[in-house]
Amino acid sequence: MSENGELHVVFGASGGAGGAIVRALAARGKRVRAVTRSGRGALPHGVEAVRADAADKDGARRVCAGATVVYHAVNVPYPEWTKTLPPVMDGLIAAAGAARATLVYADNLYAYGPVDGPMTEDLPPAARTRKGRLRAQLAETLLDAHRAGTVRAVIGRGSDYYGPGVRQSAAGERLFPAVLSGDKAMWAGSLDQPHSLTFIDDFARVLVTLGERNEALGQVWHAPPAEPLTGRQFIELAFAEAGRPPKVGTISPLMIRLVGLVNPMVRELGELVYEFEAPFVLDGSTYLRAFGGAPTPHREAIRATLSWFAANPTASGTPRRATPGA
Repeated sequence: MSENGELHVVFGASGGAGGAIVRALAARGKRVRAVTRSGRGALPHGVEAVRADAADKDGARRVCAGATVVYHAVNVPYPEWTKTLPPVMDGLIAAAGAARATLVYADNLYAYGPVDGPMTEDLPPAARTRKGRLRAQLAETLLDAHRAGTVRAVIGRGSDYYGPGVRQSAAGERLFPAVLSGDKAMWAGSLDQPHSLTFIDDFARVLVTLGERNEALGQVWHAPPAEPLTGRQFIELAFAEAGRPPKVGTISPLMIRLVGLVNPMVRELGELVYEFEAPFVLDGSTYLRAFGGAPTPHREAIRATLSWFAANPTASGTPRRATPGA
């Protein structure tokens, strides 16, 4: 229990980012309410599990009553984004605003679209994809609500996640289980372009810090990643940490398009191939100058990730029995 009585409410607590936020808050001794659509899941000791739908404004308000900080880490499968994510954002703005809580949004980099250099917070949204344009719209909706005084809000952005509880990612279930079993680990697109990857526990700590700092409000912040590696370098490092000889494979853009003809999830992934065909580097220096800290080195983060996959070979989300993306 938090000594000062602060209540931190995490929506999407069964997902990779949400689960990591819950762990980070619990490690700091905060009072935490973990919200999912199932109301179940393996959680740290003392964390309250609650069932609610973030898009239900009345239900979200009840769950957020008395909250100091609300975290939006809700995600759903790509084909459901257009239908689901706008009402989720509206529901959480209303709920956090009614509670006079700070709303922290866990965002990604899709809104920027293809880039020519390292991504900084002052880049304008230039997405060419449906998912990227939607992400830009959601972020602007939240910042507009902040500027209007409806809610106190801040946005933290990370690159492709990896780490404990992260399965649906470029560095997720296609990669780490294969490393553990000595099979070929697959990477989407080019193996030889530098690509920033965000360790999920680092991202969670950044989001918690943003929720604590008034000077962060009303802005977009990039979670500082460790140094960018190529897909080949990352996979070889993972095999080295597992003590196995590397076996590296790639999924070509053509293969993604062909599989996408029959698989809706892969079809949606095809929009994002541009991230893996050119350098995709995230600049987190603004956050470091403002708040300090340092990202976890890749070797250490990879070891933690391998340990999690070894202990959770059949898991389909962060906590067992939880609804993915809830």
